[in-house]
Amino acid sequence: MNYTNLTKIAINALKRNKFRAFLTMLGIIIGVGSVIGMLSIGEGSKKSIQQEISSMGSNMIFVMPGSQRRGGVQMGRSDAKSLTLSDISQLKKEAMYLSAISPQVSASGQAIKGNKNWPTTMYGVDASYLDIRKYELEDGRIFTEREIKSLGKVCLIGKTVTENLFGENVDPIGQTVRFNGIPFKIIGTLKEKGQNQMGMDQDDMLIAPYTSVQRRILAITHIQTIYASAVSEEKSDAAIDEIIAILRKNHKLEADAESDFEVRSQSEMIQTFSSISNMLTTLLGAIAGISLLVGGIGIMNIMYVSVTERTKEIGLRMSVGGRGNDILVQFLIEAVLLSLSGGLIGILFGLLISYIATTLLNFPLVIMVQAIVISFLVCSVIGIFFGWYPARKAAGLNPIDALRHE
Repeated sequence: MNYTNLTKIAINALKRNKFRAFLTMLGIIIGVGSVIGMLSIGEGSKKSIQQEISSMGSNMIFVMPGSQRRGGVQMGRSDAKSLTLSDISQLKKEAMYLSAISPQVSASGQAIKGNKNWPTTMYGVDASYLDIRKYELEDGRIFTEREIKSLGKVCLIGKTVTENLFGENVDPIGQTVRFNGIPFKIIGTLKEKGQNQMGMDQDDMLIAPYTSVQRRILAITHIQTIYASAVSEEKSDAAIDEIIAILRKNHKLEADAESDFEVRSQSEMIQTFSSISNMLTTLLGAIAGISLLVGGIGIMNIMYVSVTERTKEIGLRMSVGGRGNDILVQFLIEAVLLSLSGGLIGILFGLLISYIATTLLNFPLVIMVQAIVISFLVCSVIGIFFGWYPARKAAGLNPIDALRHE
């Protein structure tokens, strides 16, 4: 059995019907391209989400008030008042795994400058907030501890608010904006961060001392959220346990009592989004993989046609000494060549899909080598599996009957 000659015969047979061979390979090309493209897009979206969350502080931890019952009625978090400045003080005193802590209160309203106004949100925080949330000053300064204690009417302004109130190429530092009727002097501008993956504009904001927002705008004494930064990403879990222990002690909760607050970390968000993304990627890959099966069926179909068309040729070869195994291997080689050729073109097609899709969606390009290797191996298996039965049929033909075939 000369495999070189059998391969040449198989290639010549495919060359005689080039267009039919291409149409047969098309199912494999689309299948392999779809699998590689879908998996790359899925991985790219997961990496993009991870980068987006990490850009807000991979070791960031935030504490929210838990829902509470009042008079038998379950209240929402927005009505809860379980977090106070006392909690901030205790965390700063006792927490060993936290590098920075900041309270946060926020209010939505209209920012007004002259005859221009813009609906936005003012966040009341302290100076540590910028480091925790990875915001940077473009110009100016952060408010001082004295301005926090004195309920100073000063603020930092985001890029979106600056453009809508002052226009481009205008320095807003030193100017005054009114927020919900209260004048705030702008003492700094924030560097642009753009939108996150959830579509939220991270530059549409004003930042002021938390005491000013608390007392002057919201007229409250409690804290809506506590933001903190663990000393490292690896210590996030230890920091969460520490926060829970300190706050439960400060809230004088019994051992069996439910906590009146919730603690979350960025690593939890990353794990949640990664889990969802992995599930979607697997689903997309499975759906795309169906086209590989369809492509395999196409190969089986065309090989049946080929056997039928070349029945006389098979009978002639057998009559001059050709063995059944030679015929079997020849048709198997044809099927594998169709499958592998389609697989190679499909890999290039998949890489092209990945590049175009990730560019349009603004995702990082992630090429999964294992997806390429697996797709190529699957193509080989498909060629052998779906080519075997037609090849076996060809090898089992009776030479006399084959020569009589019309």
